[in-house]
Amino acid sequence: MRIRFLWILALSLSLFVLPSATPLDSSPAPLRPGTRVLLDAHNCYPYYEWWFDRIERALSAGTPLAIEQDLLWAKDPRTGAMTSLVSHGAPPTGTEPGMREYFFERVRPIVEKALHEGNHGDWPLITLNLDLKSEEPEHLAAIWRLLAEYQDWLTTAPRTGTIDRMETLEVRPVLVLTGESEEQKAVFYDHVAEGGKLLVFGAVRTNTRDPSAPPQGLAPSPADNYHRWWNNSWRVVEPEGQSKAGDWTVEKESRLSQLVRYAHSHNLWIRFYTLDGATKQELSCNGWFGSYNFGSREAVRKRWEAAAKVGVDYIASDQYEELGALLKSLR
Repeated sequence: MRIRFLWILALSLSLFVLPSATPLDSSPAPLRPGTRVLLDAHNCYPYYEWWFDRIERALSAGTPLAIEQDLLWAKDPRTGAMTSLVSHGAPPTGTEPGMREYFFERVRPIVEKALHEGNHGDWPLITLNLDLKSEEPEHLAAIWRLLAEYQDWLTTAPRTGTIDRMETLEVRPVLVLTGESEEQKAVFYDHVAEGGKLLVFGAVRTNTRDPSAPPQGLAPSPADNYHRWWNNSWRVVEPEGQSKAGDWTVEKESRLSQLVRYAHSHNLWIRFYTLDGATKQELSCNGWFGSYNFGSREAVRKRWEAAAKVGVDYIASDQYEELGALLKSLR
């Protein structure tokens, strides 16, 4: 009887203590494609003297999110010096900001607060998406120097002797993505010494000759240590383009899903640009492009919802607040 009592007591204690014998891992999950669907704030910078509030509008949608910055190497009319300006294209007017003041110093309070509180699984809070309008060696070098100044904020990977092996990312509050050109790779990857850190990650090259081609024909190269994302015009889903897209169909959603599955199976984040649905008056008032416009809120919302459903990592739109609110509601 005593032996039976001791056996029951031991079993009861084991049931009580075993759950705490293997503590739950509270560390954030690894950053990988297919785990988040984010607003990508398209053209998030002023045009000439207009729309300086775009970054404020984007951040008001909440983090995590992506913010696109177009960069141009040009002579600053204010100083006469060649510099990197946040601009859609030449010639500069003297009103264009630099990325330091317009982006990095604006997000400083957000980043420093995040570094103080630690990663709760939502890092990177901001993906900085660079669209370079010119690729002079001096421009690329200037961008690298600026990124290096904020290196402690940036998600990085070690530069090793082989590009084919994807190294584990050291996740920080900001992730920087850039384009697919060899000129950018030369500065942002090739010139980085082995043992150093990659501060920015390029896109795989897209074959744009036939937007309706199978995914492997559009992007035949898998991800590697530097190339970690795939940037797509929406024409790979609807070849006629946004303004002539017509109804959203099951076949189109299947095509979208196929592209996303392909990207994620090849360890690539995938982005689509640009999904707007606005009136002509709204286009004019906000400086949005008609070529990206589906023509109505209803039409674009169907595509936003479909993109979120299949797990598009970055959905680019000029309608920051509306898309941000939708994605929050779907989460």
